[in-house]
Amino acid sequence: MEPVRRIRLQEFKSVTRAFIRYEDLNALLNHCVEGISRAFKVKGCSIMLFDEREKQLFRVSSYGVSEEYLNKGPLPVDEKYSAFVTGEPVFIQDMQNDPRVKYPKDAGKEGIVSMLSVPMKCRDAVSGIIRIYHDESWTLHDDDLDSFCLLAELLGCVVENNGLRNFLEHVKVALGRLPLRMLEGL
Repeated sequence: MEPVRRIRLQEFKSVTRAFIRYEDLNALLNHCVEGISRAFKVKGCSIMLFDEREKQLFRVSSYGVSEEYLNKGPLPVDEKYSAFVTGEPVFIQDMQNDPRVKYPKDAGKEGIVSMLSVPMKCRDAVSGIIRIYHDESWTLHDDDLDSFCLLAELLGCVVENNGLRNFLEHVKVALGRLPLRMLEGL
């Protein structure tokens, strides 16, 4: 089957413009998963961030996929084919018959036929993944893959910058509580 482009410039611009419009990270993530699902006409999307303390990926936003499917079991990050571990996208065209799929029956029950998992990076550090679920057999176009990777990198930088902004805000509050005599040498 010949790959069909799903991502058009107009849809790409509408999703990426949200990155500069939102101050609230949770609202942005929710907008992104819905925007990706609707604009690119896929079944659903989820965003998972890595918690370094727990050594796990945690879902922070999703659209178009049931809670039952999303809560089916742990998401391994130590597998050699994991987009999080390799830092490279992983495309699974047939979720029911691919040995890399941990829960193929659940995917079938949910109606998920194929899935793209894209690492969210900022300066080569992977902070999470975006998973794009499709309810049809999908032959991924190289330009679409490139566009999804760019979206994931942009979102990775937004997430990292948000974390830095939160950290600096905590430092600012802590510095504001110090006696003035302690701040003179800074």
